[in-house]
Amino acid sequence: MVKITDVARHAGVSPSTVSYALSGKRPISEETRQRIEASIRELGYRPHAGARALASSRSNVLALVVPLRAGIHVPVVMQFAVSVVTAARRHDHDVLLLTQEEGEDGLRRVADTALVDALIVMDVQLHDARLPLLRALDRPSVLIGFPAKPDGLTCIDLDFKAAGELCVERLAGLGHRVVALVGSPPEVYVRGTAFAQRVVEGFTAAADRGGLASSVHPCEASPAAARRVAEQLLREQPALTGVVVHNEPVLEPLIDAFEQLGLRVPGDLSVTAICPDELAEGVRVPVTSIAIPSTEVGAQAVELLMKKLDGTPVPEATLLAPRMTERASTAPRTLTS
Repeated sequence: MVKITDVARHAGVSPSTVSYALSGKRPISEETRQRIEASIRELGYRPHAGARALASSRSNVLALVVPLRAGIHVPVVMQFAVSVVTAARRHDHDVLLLTQEEGEDGLRRVADTALVDALIVMDVQLHDARLPLLRALDRPSVLIGFPAKPDGLTCIDLDFKAAGELCVERLAGLGHRVVALVGSPPEVYVRGTAFAQRVVEGFTAAADRGGLASSVHPCEASPAAARRVAEQLLREQPALTGVVVHNEPVLEPLIDAFEQLGLRVPGDLSVTAICPDELAEGVRVPVTSIAIPSTEVGAQAVELLMKKLDGTPVPEATLLAPRMTERASTAPRTLTS
């Protein structure tokens, strides 16, 4: 590993002069600065975090706040986290991952120190108790998710309301008239988690608009719960021919349960989902789905934050349009369905 003393020897100056060039604490001649910068480039020297912080008055660290609450599907959350970390590294920033459910206290603890320059906040609730503090902080923030009142905040996410609508519209276009949403675990709705509520809004609005019979069923993330929901749906909606799934862990168990109950997918029942592409593609019957754009959302959240750190104006709201991929799980409703 190249050290500051190696740079100093190569440039023909003292280590303290290299330090002054990095921190800007003392003036040095332009010719000396250029010689030091050339040595840094040639040797591939990378200043450690402390030196970068001295030079920029920043920590070059972003906080990613993602409390791992009950009902959260951790693999999808980690896709967002990886995207944020990857994008942050392109800007020479590290990421501090905060996963405890500390609410305002956790944000204040981080913001009251020089640990981080800015924050990305996930698992946003419609009426999130953290919002007043985020609006008042002297550090910029970006929310992955949309609260009920996003004014004064910078928010980005998939347009989950439009995603719910698009799933219903696709089923209606295939002739299905009785549909159901198998949604997130009950505790996710109890908390008022924004993305889950938006899917319900879109699903219900599109079904009402199209004159479809519809119902919404929260579902625990287990095969046994998937079986119970499938049995309940067939008992309460015997004419059911279309299902939207917004609950990654139960997607395949739910299809298995319906088939064990005598319904073939897609012959008797068409299924769409809102989930990562790799999950939809890997199910025994590949599922028509709307992708969760975790890579795109995470990267754009970092870009928005970098602009805010530089004082560049950014839009308050960035909604990514849903994109549906047709697979084997959907088909026109048969006359006998």
